[in-house]
Amino acid sequence: MEFPAASFDAVVSLYALIHANDLLALGVLQALFAAGVSVPGEVALVGYDDIEFAAAAAVPLTSVRQPAFRMGRTAAELLIEETGEEAEDHQHRRIVLQPELVVRDSTFAARPGA
Repeated sequence: MEFPAASFDAVVSLYALIHANDLLALGVLQALFAAGVSVPGEVALVGYDDIEFAAAAAVPLTSVRQPAFRMGRTAAELLIEETGEEAEDHQHRRIVLQPELVVRDSTFAARPGA
């Protein structure tokens, strides 16, 4: 991944970048490193998914971890409820599972002037 250095002029004035997933965040981390932008010194990075590579990056990536096992189990239980013998009694409902913020080195530096 290669970006012109001018692309990062605006990034330096930001405090943090939050990405939709860890792979995007890791790509941005690599591009920032190539452009000479310090992470977390100048910009903090956060990803989403907490893939294994997040902890193993040159600067370990802060990420949001979803309760994947619980999500899968809940989805299977709901599917069985909706298609099983008692499907007529099934009631749709909203289920909210709590994610976890896994803080690593990509968000540790103090902001200048803070």
